[in-house]
This record gives sequence, C-alpha cells and structure tokens, in this order.
Amino acid sequence: MTSAGRASLIGRFLAASLCDMDGGEEVRVEAAPYCCSSCDGGEVTGRSLARRNRKTRSLSTSSASSSFEYRRTQSLHGPSPVTTFGPKACMLQNPHAVMHIQDPASQRLTWNKPPKSVLVIKKIRDASLLQPFKELCLFLTEVKNMIVYVEKKILEDPAISGDENFGAITKKFCTFREDLDDLSNRVDFIICLGGDGTLLYASSLFQESVPPVMAFHLGSLGFLTPFKFDTYQSQVTQIIEGNAAIVLRSRLKVRVLKENWEKKARVDEKGIILTNRDIESSRKAVQYQVLNEVVVDRGPSSYLSNVDLFLDGHLITTVQGDGLIVSTPTGSTAYAVAAGASMIHPNVPAIMITPICPHSLSFRPIVVPAGVELKIMLSRDARNTAWVSFDGRKRQEICHGDSITITTSCFPVPSICFRDPVNDWFESLAQCLHWNVRKKQNYLSSEDEEF
Repeated sequence: MTSAGRASLIGRFLAASLCDMDGGEEVRVEAAPYCCSSCDGGEVTGRSLARRNRKTRSLSTSSASSSFEYRRTQSLHGPSPVTTFGPKACMLQNPHAVMHIQDPASQRLTWNKPPKSVLVIKKIRDASLLQPFKELCLFLTEVKNMIVYVEKKILEDPAISGDENFGAITKKFCTFREDLDDLSNRVDFIICLGGDGTLLYASSLFQESVPPVMAFHLGSLGFLTPFKFDTYQSQVTQIIEGNAAIVLRSRLKVRVLKENWEKKARVDEKGIILTNRDIESSRKAVQYQVLNEVVVDRGPSSYLSNVDLFLDGHLITTVQGDGLIVSTPTGSTAYAVAAGASMIHPNVPAIMITPICPHSLSFRPIVVPAGVELKIMLSRDARNTAWVSFDGRKRQEICHGDSITITTSCFPVPSICFRDPVNDWFESLAQCLHWNVRKKQNYLSSEDEEF
C-alpha cells in the first residue's frame, strides 16, 4: 500500500474514532482540561482513555461521571495543563485544529465573560508600596468598578487603617484570611505588588485552578514580575479587555505522608491500665501546590542528610549531602541555580533534581520528564531526620517512615506576560541575573594580526 493510501486509511480511522458513542456526533479532541496523570497517582485504563476522547461534559452532569476517578498515565510528558483559569478566564484556542499541540509562544488569554473581581496582593511591611497600593485600588474600584479582594491583615496596617481619605474605599473591599477563607471561583484575576515572593504567595492561595496573575515589579529582584508600575492604568485596562500573552508556569503537586507513632496503654476488662503498651501507627497526608521548589535539607543537624530518591517506584540514588532540591522550570532560576543547576524556560515540561553540596564528585543536577513520579524518604541508616519546605514555607520535619511524593500538577499558574514568554524570560535573565555579562573582546585589526 502506498503512503498516500495508508494516510487515507488513518484519516478515516481517526474520523470514525472521534464520533460520540451515544449519538454518533463528531466531536473534536482539544488540549483538554485535565483529569490528569498526576491527579490520582494510578494507572490509565482503557475506559479512562475512551472517556477522554468523548465529548466534554460537566462534572455535575451525572453521578456516574462525578464518581469516576481519572488515573495517572505513564507518559513521560507532563499532563496537559488546564486551560481555564478561575471562573472567567481561559486560553484562546486554535479553532482550526482537530488535534494539535499549541505553540507556547502563541498562548493568549481571553475572557469567557468580562472580569468583575480582582485580588490585590501587596508585599507586607513595605512602606514604599502604600502609595502604589492605594492608587491601584482607587483605580480598580472607582474607575473600573471592580470588586477588590484584599487580605485582612493588609488593611490592619496602621498606615492604611489610619488614612481617613482611603477609609471610604476600604469599606468596599472584600477581605479574606489565609488558610481560612476559600477564594476559588471568586476571583477573576490577580494583581501582585512587590517582588517574586508575592507571586509565590498568590500561587499558595489556590490549590486548584489559579486565576491569571499580573505581577508588577516593586520588589528587590523581580525575575517573575515583568510589569512596571509607571503605566499601570493602561496595562491593567489592556488585561481587562483580554487577549494578552501568558506563560503557563507549571507547579508541583506534593503529597507528604507522615507516619504518626503513638503509644497506647492496654486496658483490661475491669478498666485497669496494664503496664505493657502497644505502639500503634496512623498515617496523615497533606498536599501542597508548589511553584518554585521542594527543598529537603538536614536542618539543624551536623550530620549529612541521607535520603533515598525513587523515580516511578524505582530507587535511583541515595542523596548524601546537605540536601536535595526538586524544582519546576520556574524554580530553576531560584535556589536551584544557586546550587549549580541549569536554567530552564518555563514552557519546557520538566522537573529538575539538584543536590545541595553532595559528598560526591560525580553527583550532578539532572532534568527528568514532567510525567514521572518522584518519591523521597529517609534512608534506613540515616543518622538524623530531615526537614522539608515548599516554596520556602510550611517547613516541617521528616522522620523515618514518612514520604514525600512529587508529580507535575495539572493546575499551572497563568502568568501574564509584558511582551511574550520568550522575550520576557531573556529580559529577566539579563536584567536580574546579568546572564553572560562580560566585557567584549577588542577588535583585532590587520596590523595586530602581524604580531
């Protein structure tokens, strides 16, 4: 059979397989929102693959669909990120392709409905941000008629609460408290005022879909904050109108499973407590969404950390050193690069593994596919416990029997670009990290060549 004939047969097969089983209606396979590989950590079944090729339906359509659990694929590629961000934002899709991989440089933000609410995050304890914060909030409420969400502790700042002129505006704000109030489906987009830490904090507030984030450079480094505040009115207006370039910053889905050992006294039939005690264990799982990195270190101990690293269930190495960094491409320019790792563009689907001061001359940082599952545990012969932190927060101790499971999350952070993902990244490398800055070599003239 000729290549043209084979192509024709394949085309007819794909067209037939894209028909809905119930009504025979032809549907398109889009770069769909995940029910992703990393969501549940299991194997992909034939049934789940068939469901992914069917027409997209709401989770509330039927009890059967809502009870079905999608399981993790074994693909080396990371799961396709969700293309809806918050209640109203989504990525502008290419309507001409039946099955396509969208060029990251062409990722554009659009709105299903006009945005009405905005979360403003300000770097705390920074007096230089008070005036920009007030100006922005006044513009959003009075000019754009937006519902503004602000963290409650920001308004408790005496410099804000004591301003009578600004007090009338603050009464229109909606406030929230971290770890207590859920902002899911309430905020249409986010504006950050400060440094890179404000973007990391915004990410931590949303454990699932994250609204688009617009970050203004008002901090110290500003690698993740491309916008200048001088022209904030026109820039915010452009975002509200839609069709802005975005970069999807992948996050890590981290599950910490802790083994809690408790001594419980045995009681006889008469209620008398016996002297012998049994040790019972119970497991407690906590989950985090991490934008930069997961850091496992030796904490206050003077001994080397000794942790085992598993990849898809297989032990690949034991880390003996000060610790280990597991980072996203976004986090590759943070702690990882200080530990000797390479810098990876945010659009590259990957996870970076970087040792911290390893006691080995051959332990180099490595990059693994985004679709793998990593697991970190204390080695059996470890002399001490380890400590773990997530984007520099939620620091906690890891003991024997505890485990840290890391996969690529299906809920990225849609970061709004000043120009586009490529130019913004290289601009940050040059301006913030002074990448490849060197005095240029002088031109060699023909007379100099004679010598």
